[in-house]
Amino acid sequence: MFGPSIRPPAVAGLFYEGDPQRLSLDLAGLLDAAPRTELKAKALVVPHAGYIYSGPVAASAYRLLQNQADSIRRVILLGPTHRMAVHGLAVPTVASFSTPLGVVPLDRAAMARISTLSQVVQSDGPHAMEHALEVQLPFLQAVLGDFQLVPLAVGDASAEEVAEVIEQLWGGEDTMILVSTDLSHYHTYNEARRIDRATVESILDLEGPLDHEQACGATPLNGLLRVARRKGLRPHLLDLRNSGDTAGDKDRVVGYAAIAFSPGDDHGH
Repeated sequence: MFGPSIRPPAVAGLFYEGDPQRLSLDLAGLLDAAPRTELKAKALVVPHAGYIYSGPVAASAYRLLQNQADSIRRVILLGPTHRMAVHGLAVPTVASFSTPLGVVPLDRAAMARISTLSQVVQSDGPHAMEHALEVQLPFLQAVLGDFQLVPLAVGDASAEEVAEVIEQLWGGEDTMILVSTDLSHYHTYNEARRIDRATVESILDLEGPLDHEQACGATPLNGLLRVARRKGLRPHLLDLRNSGDTAGDKDRVVGYAAIAFSPGDDHGH
């Protein structure tokens, strides 16, 4: 069952600053530069590249989260696996994840509850070197302070299997659902803009399924889109850019979007 240990950071100093003071300054700068919004979100889609590339886009989602920081006590974080194949969705057995900013406790009761589902496996392997979830943690620590985390490394699973897990963990205003995904990979700048705009339009229309060419986190994202349709959430685009806009060249770019899903009665956007 669940062990007492901590998952240490795997990509500190690579994807983001490894020194706690410099990391805090980086986060403060990114959040200060992000546009303000009064939206209230139940779920967010955020990118997961190195902060110099996707940090400004991610910050627009986390800036929104600052407005709700007082009520959020738990974050359900879903992302794709880049290092290790997984059948289903993997929850770790450790008690906490750590970053240079400190330790994030896991909601082990919730993890035990969803472990009764056939598509959920308990495994630390997929989490050990995975950056898609880890890069979100310093942002969450900067914005929320005290919260519990349910980290899900999503491998080979159907949209419905992912949706079932999200619905089990849905909670109230104290629970935020976060899907970590980048968009298209390694197209030219203009081609990526065209592809990513079409992908975002599908998301804003709550239309799936998306494929992994459109979004590396298509599997968790497709699950979220199903739940969003059922629960009448409305998506709002916060930012859409690519690495050619932030810190990379324009020959081979990666696309990034930040999207908020807010409770609402209609499906407009």
